[in-house]
Amino acid sequence: MSKRQQVILSVVLEGRSQADVARSFNVSEATVSRWVARYRNDGDAAFQPRSRRPTTSPTRLTSELVDRIVNLRDHLATTGLNAGPATIAWHLQHHHDDIVSVATIRRYLIAAGRITPNPRKRPRSSYIRFQAELPNEMWQTDMTHWTLTHGAGVEILTWLDDHARYALSVTAHTTVTAPVVVTTFDQAADLHGHPASVLSDNGLYYTARFSRGGLNGPNRFEQHLIDLAIKQKHSRPNHPTTCGKVERFQQTLKKWLTRQPAPATLTELQAQLDTFTDIYNHHRPHRSLNRRTPHTTYTTLPKATPGTPTDSWRTRTDRVDKTGRVTLRHNGRLHHIGIGRAHARTPIVMLIHNLEIRIIHATTGELLRQLTLDPTRNYQPQQRKNPNH
Repeated sequence: MSKRQQVILSVVLEGRSQADVARSFNVSEATVSRWVARYRNDGDAAFQPRSRRPTTSPTRLTSELVDRIVNLRDHLATTGLNAGPATIAWHLQHHHDDIVSVATIRRYLIAAGRITPNPRKRPRSSYIRFQAELPNEMWQTDMTHWTLTHGAGVEILTWLDDHARYALSVTAHTTVTAPVVVTTFDQAADLHGHPASVLSDNGLYYTARFSRGGLNGPNRFEQHLIDLAIKQKHSRPNHPTTCGKVERFQQTLKKWLTRQPAPATLTELQAQLDTFTDIYNHHRPHRSLNRRTPHTTYTTLPKATPGTPTDSWRTRTDRVDKTGRVTLRHNGRLHHIGIGRAHARTPIVMLIHNLEIRIIHATTGELLRQLTLDPTRNYQPQQRKNPNH
């Protein structure tokens, strides 16, 4: 017999006072009164404690939203795209105006049998990752293999911006050679500008330093970079993680390609590569970019150029104060820069080059303000719109 049952029966059957029973069983009189009242209403059910589960859950997701989460998971997985909870949260917010936490999405996906919980992994914050400070500061490039329907092997050449993970060029070729590398590089540079440096492995189409001909000087691509004053960098032999960003891109690309109809020709494969590049650059959030797309990240900051020191722009992280301002010290003098009260407490990144300043939302990548600092003024007011326009 439980303590609860003894207390109730002592009052109801034995006729003892609630105060006496409370002293005997070392519980409060309020507890005795509550148990007895419940017994008179519910009978023997009062002998067992009530469930602590709330009778209502205002924040519980609707069945329609749960179905949307599961359907998004199935659709993204079927098409070969990343279908993790964070990616689904991005699609819900940007395409359906639904804001749901990543943890909540994961919980519902587990309940729906779409995710099998795994042991906790090493946190991503513990990894050391290097990233260029500006777009075009460094391009990564690599080649990977693919197979057409009739069994012919082809090669895919990729150019990727190190800072933004922006896919600059993804092209299919029968064989990648130094002339192909030069041609695709120039085509990407015509669209996006020349980079300050290029990082690649030691393939013969990138460098001749490990070939017998290397004794006679650089190959065609190496000479091309020399002529353009572009610094060339190479990964160590048998150390592919140096070019990890482009390697990871190719892994994502191949996962997507396996879910598409097998191409019979280079033209069909190139059409698939163009489709994936558009999805990857414009419609797929990237975890390392704070869930922004590569295109947003690539177009937010000024681009580095060949022969220009990549540290010509210095960066500083800060937060807009409650009055809508940030501070910057120049030549020992503190200046206050107006951003607007609407952005109070917003995390920002400041890009500073001499007197040129760009202030960017640290999460969304939105350019909040661009100005030329006036060293003679302590406060740099916001530009006011002309009321006549």
